Amino acid sequence: MASGTLFCFAHRGYQRFSSENTLQAIDQALELEVGGIEIDIWNVGGQLLVTHDRRLGRLQPGNELITDMQPEALRKTPLPCGSTIPILQEVLELIGDRAQLNIEIKGPNCAAPVAREIRAFVTDKGTTFDQYIVSSFDQHQLYECLRLLPEVRRGVIIVGVPLDLAACTAPLKAYSLHTALDFLNTDLLNDAKRRGLKNYVFTVNNSSDLVLLASQGVDGVFTDKPHIVLDFNARILANGVAE
Repeated sequence: MASGTLFCFAHRGYQRFSSENTLQAIDQALELEVGGIEIDIWNVGGQLLVTHDRRLGRLQPGNELITDMQPEALRKTPLPCGSTIPILQEVLELIGDRAQLNIEIKGPNCAAPVAREIRAFVTDKGTTFDQYIVSSFDQHQLYECLRLLPEVRRGVIIVGVPLDLAACTAPLKAYSLHTALDFLNTDLLNDAKRRGLKNYVFTVNNSSDLVLLASQGVDGVFTDKPHIVLDFNARILANGVAE
């Protein structure tokens, strides 16, 4: 990547025309030729559903916990754009080798089935583990991923600035530290760099923030607006600077 540019993860796909985490949103992000896609995973009744919320009410009617429901019921209920919740296997097949995929573990009991699903897909398709990152706020599940599927990179997500900065990444042998834009901290970023980690920041939807992050040596961002990150990178490549 050129100096000053930012790796672009389309956060839950490209949500401009389609509901988040749908195959349509992911496909539209791929059409933009983003570097990476970020999705969220829950284990519901043994199926790995690509969805963000633990409870209904925001994108689907109701107020139930999704882990109390049958996966078939969740998958039949349409989202605002008219499409439905996909499973991880469908996302893996759609993306193929066209972009990196950051799989964020949201709910419990995901690590083992995620590891099995990725290993089976890579073995079956002859692709590579290198294009995947498994990330989570749940460091116990990340540790389980390290044990079960060490070939796949791990991203540690935090909100805030720990006293020991990025030290939590060491026992997880992490590849990247994913930090919240609201808690951007130079000491934290520098400590991550010293440890050989990539610094990825979420969720970045403002061009002015892109300038700030690039100036601090951040490696990439998760964004709901991938087009602004791609435009930012294009200006840097063309002019050497982005204002």
